[in-house]
This record gives sequence, structure tokens and C-alpha cells, in this order.
Amino acid sequence: MDKNNLFQQFVAFTASVHQISNELSKDVKSEAITPVQYKILEYIAVSQPITISEISECMHISMPNTSRELRKLGEKELIDKVSDEEDRRKQYIRLSEKGGAMMDEAFQRMESQFNQRIEKASEEELQEIERALHLLHSKVFY
Repeated sequence: MDKNNLFQQFVAFTASVHQISNELSKDVKSEAITPVQYKILEYIAVSQPITISEISECMHISMPNTSRELRKLGEKELIDKVSDEEDRRKQYIRLSEKGGAMMDEAFQRMESQFNQRIEKASEEELQEIERALHLLHSKVFY
């Protein structure tokens, strides 16, 4: 196995994932929030509860900017901050009920677009896609 070739395919694949992710989410973003705030909410939705530093690191946003965006999302009642029981200095971020409803609606629209992309796939191809996603998730994106 040529690992360099495999790596080049991986780079192309991840670039495509980013492109498709942007295409799927471009029409689901609320006008009430900025694109950066949407991406933060999306990340919280799939990773909650999560710390401010984890958001900052994953989103490549400085801690002060992350805190500012989270403050704005808190003012819009889209997130809740919860203190750690053992370490009161540590805070976890999760979606509020309103934020959860917003992201549920966004994911429903994205699912509809996803279903359009795979509508011509056979049952066998869908099972193959599912296996491939599972394999990627367990071996590469863990």
C-alpha cells in the first residue's frame, strides 16, 4: 500500500467534506446569527457538553473571541453555561432549549439535502456508504 497516495486521497477527501458541509449548511443558517456563531452552535450540538477551550481549539478562534461569541449566543438564549460540579472554575457549554430547536431545524434541512444527494444510491451502495463512514469514524476521525 502506497501510504503517500493514501494520504493524498485523504487530503482530497477532507477538502471535499468541508466543501459539502458548507454547501449543506449555507441555506440553513439563521439570519439572527453570524456564520461563525452558526459553526460554533453546530459544533456544540454534536459535542455537548463542551468547554470553551475545546471550542476555541477546534474552531481555530482565540479564547477572547470565542468567549465574546459565546456571550453573544448566551444573550440570544441559544446556549447555557454549566459549572463543573468538582471544579467550579471550569464551565461547560451546551445548547439551550431554544438553541437545540434551532439546530434541530437546521439539521432537518441538511438531512433533506443529504437525502437528495443519495436518492439514486442502491440499498447495497447505501450499506457500503454506511460501512465506509463507520470505518472512517473509528479509524481516522476518532
